[in-house]
Amino acid sequence: MQFHGKTAIVTGAARGIGREIALMLAEHGAYVVVVDIGDTSEIIGKLQAKKLQGMALRVDITDYLAVEVAVREILDRRGSIDILVNNASIVARGTILTMSVEQWNRVMEVNVNGTYYWCKATIPSMISQKSGRIVNITSIAAKTGDLTAAPAYGTSKGAVTTLTRSLARQLAHYGITVNAVAPHAIETDMSAEWSEEKRSGVVESLPVKRMGTPREVAAAVCYLVSKDAAFVTGETLNVNGGYLMD
Repeated sequence: MQFHGKTAIVTGAARGIGREIALMLAEHGAYVVVVDIGDTSEIIGKLQAKKLQGMALRVDITDYLAVEVAVREILDRRGSIDILVNNASIVARGTILTMSVEQWNRVMEVNVNGTYYWCKATIPSMISQKSGRIVNITSIAAKTGDLTAAPAYGTSKGAVTTLTRSLARQLAHYGITVNAVAPHAIETDMSAEWSEEKRSGVVESLPVKRMGTPREVAAAVCYLVSKDAAFVTGETLNVNGGYLMD
């Protein structure tokens, strides 16, 4: 996989899965725009240490005007946007009884609206160049319902899955593919919250009998944005150690 000359945006790239996606894309030659609302110094330091190309933008993805400004800045600097990876998301814990309306709305704002805003802002430039790759990071919860989170998380990821398919149908004739990756049981800050008992139970439920890594999710993303996946669109690729096979 080679992405030399390509410009890639990765949201939520300051840590975890997003950080590994950004690093892998850069390692394969892409100029990576690291988008996060938090501190991006670590990922930018890693890129610089490896002499890889990229820049960081601090953007609140729930603010559409801010997303538009960021996209204009990227286009002014780079001339094109070739790859968009919508990775940024948040989770809420609890049940329908304990989750507040404010928590529900916040999850929807970040996970659904944030993804939609970046798609809406970047797709016109992809249409103009008649090419583009979009990958949305969803979750196994989009298919099974929430296993460890409040109902808003799986619902938001299910909405992103449907958005992925809708955009794939609408944009295919422009040379743009839109796919999703649905991870489960990955070593992230989210899974770090699990008790040892829960972790053991999750590992035991997986045919591969181990947790996955952010790097393995990044590899799936890199495949979907590569030229090798030009005939793949509207798909949701499971990265879950065989827990869900569909």
